[in-house]
Amino acid sequence: MRALVSGGGGFLGGAIVRRLLDRGWAVRSFARGAYPALAAAGVEVLRGDLADADAVGRAVAGCDVVFHVAARAGVGGAPSAYRAANVDGTVHVVAACRRHGVGRLVFTSSPSVVHRGDDLRGADESAPYATRHLAAYPATKAAAERVVLAADGPALATTALRPHLVWGPGDTHLVPRLLARARAGRLRFVGDGRALVDSTYVDNAAEAHLLAADRLAGDGAPAGRAYFVSNGEPRPVADLVNAILRAAGLPEEHRTVPFAAAYAAGAVAEVAWRVARRTDDPPVSRFLARQLATAHWFDLTAARRDLGYVPRVSLDEGFARLAEWLRPGR
Repeated sequence: MRALVSGGGGFLGGAIVRRLLDRGWAVRSFARGAYPALAAAGVEVLRGDLADADAVGRAVAGCDVVFHVAARAGVGGAPSAYRAANVDGTVHVVAACRRHGVGRLVFTSSPSVVHRGDDLRGADESAPYATRHLAAYPATKAAAERVVLAADGPALATTALRPHLVWGPGDTHLVPRLLARARAGRLRFVGDGRALVDSTYVDNAAEAHLLAADRLAGDGAPAGRAYFVSNGEPRPVADLVNAILRAAGLPEEHRTVPFAAAYAAGAVAEVAWRVARRTDDPPVSRFLARQLATAHWFDLTAARRDLGYVPRVSLDEGFARLAEWLRPGR
């Protein structure tokens, strides 16, 4: 079997690549970077941009299954950049799969596609897409998910997974940003820090992707459907963050800022970043403020039933593994 992993050099993409290699699959990665470690592991590394339809076509050709993980994330930068990577790029992936006879496509989506700004308590897949998004990332991920699910058919079986807050050893986003803010004394909780949130240990998220690909080739249960994926262990956001801080040997954080103040600061920061034409993420945004102040936990019944998904690494075991990875001199 030959699999393409778009974004194979990234955090989640890399975890999927490692699991495929463990299965003995031939693996190809498509990303903008070189990633020599992947090449050393026996991965065929192709460089290119999702906005380049020809490059995407070359990456897809000859593959049996595609894991489309790559995306532009964050809140900084022009909306057009998110649309080019997340929507146009996904259109190119789907078209290439059809053109080259790929039978299965597993798309990495996000729970933010259904977040309307209020609490998500035990949400399942019946939750509708949000009609208004506070950032280009969730808006374009929602559009891309629709493209993938609409493409499902006899020749190409498709499914979308919505893993929430993926973290663990090797994390290049969530954990490093939290630790940097904590060390700089700039970490605060929005509201009281007690909103319940789900998160996903990276190995569990990667396993869900392989299970989805397997089921598409088997009984086809997930075809044309989206699934929430998490550890199924919702915890107050302050508890989750402080567990990560403890894993890094840092003191816990208990300071808070009112939601209204954080939301207003986010609005100001977004304007300032837009005027300055900065492409990095501002320190706070309206989207981030709402994400931190509201509950986000999900009903995993559908993923357990249709994918056979079981989160094998618990949060506590994940924190222990993270502590070992962060240990000085490891």
